[in-house]
Amino acid sequence: MAAEEFSLPLRVYIEDTDAGGIVYYVNYLKFMERARTEFMRAQGFGKDYIFNHDLMFVVRDVAVKYVAPAQLDDELTATVCLVALKGASMRMQQTVQRSGQVLARGDVTIACVDRAGVKPRRIPEQMLERLAPFTE
Repeated sequence: MAAEEFSLPLRVYIEDTDAGGIVYYVNYLKFMERARTEFMRAQGFGKDYIFNHDLMFVVRDVAVKYVAPAQLDDELTATVCLVALKGASMRMQQTVQRSGQVLARGDVTIACVDRAGVKPRRIPEQMLERLAPFTE
């Protein structure tokens, strides 16, 4: 089964751009973060679930390839595709697109940690079971 893709529509605001009206490079990471957050929320794992299970997800590794610039007022789509799910981490491939054209491509690994000690911990079984169908 091919991995399912989650999409989040976005708009580029002045705060996202540099003096020339081009999206500042770090903001693509913010767009990807929003898409990951909404993907997890759509699966039933919003902040209440995360906090009530005394866990956090932190970015362990990220690689981004910038392909083309987005500009002020562009309508964008940030995507998430869960490609690997392990006991304490998950890997996602992400894009930021404009009208189907990929502007940035990211490979992000997030790790599950406990809130108190910020030490690695196993992803809760309920979460692993619900997310497993999204992987390739």
